[in-house]
Amino acid sequence: MKKSIVAILLITLMLTTGSVYGESFDSRAEVGILMEASSGQFLYEKNADTPLPPASTTKIMTLLLAFEALESGDIDWEDTTIVSRNAWSAETIGSKMYLDLDQEVTIEDLIYGISIVSANDATVALAEHLSGSEEAFVQQMNQRAQELGMTNTVFKNTSGLPADGHVMSARDVAILSRELIVNHPDILDIETQLEFTFNDIRQDNWNRRFLTSFEGANGLKTGWTTESGFSLAGAALRDDRQLISVVMGTESESERVAATSELLSHGFNQFRPQTVAQKDEVVAEVAVKDGRQQVVPVTVSQEVEVAVPQGRENDIELVVAEETLTAPVEEGAVAGQLLVQLDDETLYSVQLYTAEEVGRANFIVRGFRGIMNFITGLFNRS
Repeated sequence: MKKSIVAILLITLMLTTGSVYGESFDSRAEVGILMEASSGQFLYEKNADTPLPPASTTKIMTLLLAFEALESGDIDWEDTTIVSRNAWSAETIGSKMYLDLDQEVTIEDLIYGISIVSANDATVALAEHLSGSEEAFVQQMNQRAQELGMTNTVFKNTSGLPADGHVMSARDVAILSRELIVNHPDILDIETQLEFTFNDIRQDNWNRRFLTSFEGANGLKTGWTTESGFSLAGAALRDDRQLISVVMGTESESERVAATSELLSHGFNQFRPQTVAQKDEVVAEVAVKDGRQQVVPVTVSQEVEVAVPQGRENDIELVVAEETLTAPVEEGAVAGQLLVQLDDETLYSVQLYTAEEVGRANFIVRGFRGIMNFITGLFNRS
């Protein structure tokens, strides 16, 4: 049977700076990255793999683990927890939602507090509720980061407050942001709320300036400490295209908003989505050793769409990187990758699957083919 889940492999271009398509655009931020959320395709990167203090963009992982726990049924929005002294004391440093010691608070309020006002006290309270202690929760954060392929990330706490060795790269922040947005889109309904009131204290969304100034802005997370500078994982939706940008280490709030707006505008204005293969479309044939038939048609299990620079739509090439198949082969077997390329650079890759089964040829047929291949080889050498 055809497999129901497609493993999408993203091939990332290891450029230090500039557009991944060789264009002249250069972000004003020293560290930045731009991603098409639907596919995970990177459209721009600059020093994107440098590990840096991430400040409160750390909390995107806290939110992801919370939403995954909600989805699995481990917790519910209306569940409550009691604010510990450890969580309550966290409000003395940085942003907070002003939890009271021993107060009973809902999971929903904690998630809203983290999302809208970046509450450190809520982050610790939620971590303790989910894992028993902040330290145990940090272990889960690091494990999930490894599972997502975040190779330049180490978490030391749940909030992003300065800690030796607590780092993320812009690419890792983007990967994490995509995981949250794509699989738990309800987070964006929370992130776009411009204010939050708890214990009769009203606070503005820390991301209010970006949300109110950029068309389509719908998230995601700001960050600032003296050590990290001003960072922003920005998200915006236009014409059903969700883009994610990350800038790190800018000098001011206005600078991070300007750099984020500039990056996202580049993505929306200079790239167009292009469908290069339909779901279940036969895109090529792959050789099958010892098969009754010597090739098998291969398909993709979902529509393949890439973002292409304007005017380059006709320059896209599809390249098959096939795996060695030996009969018998089942229908739905992994048969390699379809590489979507522009100027010999891989923009995106997706796995290929066999469209039908291939039985093993009998001994006589295999022997005859072996003789023919031997004779052909002699002629080729001569």
